Amino acid sequence: MSNDIKISAVEALQKLKESGNEFISLFKHGTLEVEVYRPDKTDKQQPHDKDEVYIIISGEGNFYCEGRSVSFKQGDFLFVPAHAEHRFISFTEDLLTWVFFYGPSSGEK
Repeated sequence: MSNDIKISAVEALQKLKESGNEFISLFKHGTLEVEVYRPDKTDKQQPHDKDEVYIIISGEGNFYCEGRSVSFKQGDFLFVPAHAEHRFISFTEDLLTWVFFYGPSSGEK
């Protein structure tokens, strides 16, 4: 887990590859947790207890959240409230995203 003030996308991807997982936690401070995520063909996420933000590092596709589907591309911001059903759908193989969890369990009001 990094205590640095900067984590590059290149460094995040390298740590993710080394982990052998689809996601890895890279930073924590208070209620904030930062991960990097690269789903492999299918996004198998389940709803989370905290509010969540994605910033797309690379790739494009569609994102489903609570009955709505939106397209996304590199640089886009996606917000998911706590406990919401969500997933990346029909995305390119190079999809890589920052994930920010924050706030109290059950989300902010």
